[in-house]
Amino acid sequence: STQSTWGIYDPRDNVTHDMIELEDNQAAISLTSCVFHGTRGEPYLIVGTVKDLKPNPKTCKGGALLTFRFTDDGTKLELVHKTILQGVPHALCPYQGRLLCGVDNVLRLYDLGKRKLLRKCENKNLPNCITHIHRQSERIYVGDISESIHCLRYKRSENVLAIIADNTTPRWMTCMCPLDYSTVAGADKFGNIFISRLGANVSDDVDLDSHRNWMWDRGLLNGAPQKAEEIIQFHVGDMVTSLNLTSLTPGGQEVILYTTLMGGVGCLAPIQSRDDADFFTLLEMHLRQENPPLCGRDHLSYRSYYFPCKDVIDGDFCALFTTLPYAKQKSIAEELDRQPEDVCKRLEDMRNKVI
Repeated sequence: STQSTWGIYDPRDNVTHDMIELEDNQAAISLTSCVFHGTRGEPYLIVGTVKDLKPNPKTCKGGALLTFRFTDDGTKLELVHKTILQGVPHALCPYQGRLLCGVDNVLRLYDLGKRKLLRKCENKNLPNCITHIHRQSERIYVGDISESIHCLRYKRSENVLAIIADNTTPRWMTCMCPLDYSTVAGADKFGNIFISRLGANVSDDVDLDSHRNWMWDRGLLNGAPQKAEEIIQFHVGDMVTSLNLTSLTPGGQEVILYTTLMGGVGCLAPIQSRDDADFFTLLEMHLRQENPPLCGRDHLSYRSYYFPCKDVIDGDFCALFTTLPYAKQKSIAEELDRQPEDVCKRLEDMRNKVI
């Protein structure tokens, strides 16, 4: 049996208010806050629950969306209504004054009603099971449990959620994070981090508000009409559990911060100049020759375990330069037309840009 509990946590006073417990073997598996149209900016808490869930084989007795209102200056939760579902609401996301909900492989758009949430439209063409939903302006990025990332857009004039792009490579998604309007980062359960981007020509076609339905309805490779391009690929070596675009220092550059199942924390930092990119690429190449791994395994083969490593430099590997004997440091530095001290300073400067 399972039992879920949630409440309101005040970080200033370190106090948890209004704890709510579910009964009848119900489990809360998703939640989000949403400001609906016509509520004068009042936020609501939406909790997705499921009853008698058995993971293998996957069975349940139905799900529900519980809608709560914040009262008493945000310290209490008042149940507004309960919306019964026939599936499991794995993911929730606010979208333009409404609520996006992933019920198994169906993406639905809900609005606030007096007795329950009102279903406005849905898309039943997603492959298996929706596990992540993120919005970026008018775009909707959906993570499928085993079919990577899909990009959708809500066509208001026709009240339709249309799939406009997907990836050519199926992936078992564990987390994802939008980076900008056309770019999203993701990770799969085999320890790979990738960045997918819609090309400039795809973006221009998608954003045209016209009646060219062929652009939305035609398929490519048994999938969406457009395909995203994977511009970054890197094998971490551990299952990535979260991704976040953030800055680690006030005023510092934004990095992609990730955490792993075994407790690791790392980040992917952008290299902003061609000179830095060429320098660290050459340094990594010489380190592979002068400092091979102890177990004899090729470094590049490891970082390309499932997919070829693309446009990522292994900073941990480059940092091993400072642990080498001085003779090897001088040999590598001469190949780079620098002194060993200059290489160490370059590594330190790159680290200081992040932390």
